[in-house]
Amino acid sequence: MIEAEKLTKRFGGRAVVDDVTFRCEPGTVTGFLGPNGAGKTTTMRMICGFSTPDAGRAGVLGGEYRRLPNPGRRVGVLLDASAQHGGRRGREALAISAQTMGVEEKRVDDLLGLVGLDRAAARKRVRQYSLGMRQRLGIANALIGEPEVLILDEPANGLDPEGMRWMRGLLRDFAERGGTVLLSSHLLHEVDAIADRLVIIGSGKIVAEGSKEELLSDAGTLVRADDGEALGRALAGAGLEAREAEGGGFLVDAEPRAVGVAAQGGGVALVHLAPAGDAGLEQLFFDLTTDNGEEGKR
Repeated sequence: MIEAEKLTKRFGGRAVVDDVTFRCEPGTVTGFLGPNGAGKTTTMRMICGFSTPDAGRAGVLGGEYRRLPNPGRRVGVLLDASAQHGGRRGREALAISAQTMGVEEKRVDDLLGLVGLDRAAARKRVRQYSLGMRQRLGIANALIGEPEVLILDEPANGLDPEGMRWMRGLLRDFAERGGTVLLSSHLLHEVDAIADRLVIIGSGKIVAEGSKEELLSDAGTLVRADDGEALGRALAGAGLEAREAEGGGFLVDAEPRAVGVAAQGGGVALVHLAPAGDAGLEQLFFDLTTDNGEEGKR
């Protein structure tokens, strides 16, 4: 269980996180989405006790993260994959974490295998790692204490498509065994493929929250034609409210049948007509988060 209640944080007199409230339940993956600078990292730092909120509260497993005894055994955290000691070897870095938490050293090798770092990679110094390798090591560090909760900030940065697929499988399995996952990203499709629920933040405020199905309940219809201008005129002539969709075409606030009838009435041949689906989610994300202020990369 992760809880954020009315979290607010100001820098230089400006609220970079403003009255943020949401919950993450056991057995689920929650995708925390927003463009760069929207307030994701600052929110997660407050949840983990690394930054003190100016107002509101955050809880993990029923209390404050800072008050958990040996927190790494309860909560696995990855907020910055590059913030690892560059002079240590991969296996050494993980072994130190295990020793600190009182975890058997055997788990170090098990986790190196789990995250795809072979013996050669384990012997390398972290400064020689690519960003993707650092992400894998960071995820191993988050898992070393066999936690009940994972809090991961942009963990797919630097991962290739195979690595992203691996990460999705690993986190899905963690949640299916009863774990709680909070996963942040500025990449919608990366999170949509794994998350049970989505929390969308823009300019420091929560602008939407729910399952994909809930968020798309009023998404409408995606329609495309070779003659986009004629299609726009036909939709307007039928009194249908439409807006241009990312990737071309229109998102129309109507059922596909009504959109098809409007296009037929205007003599327009369609190349695509279907419920908005993923395109509707992408457009919703774009509409809700456009023109966000920067967070100064916090």
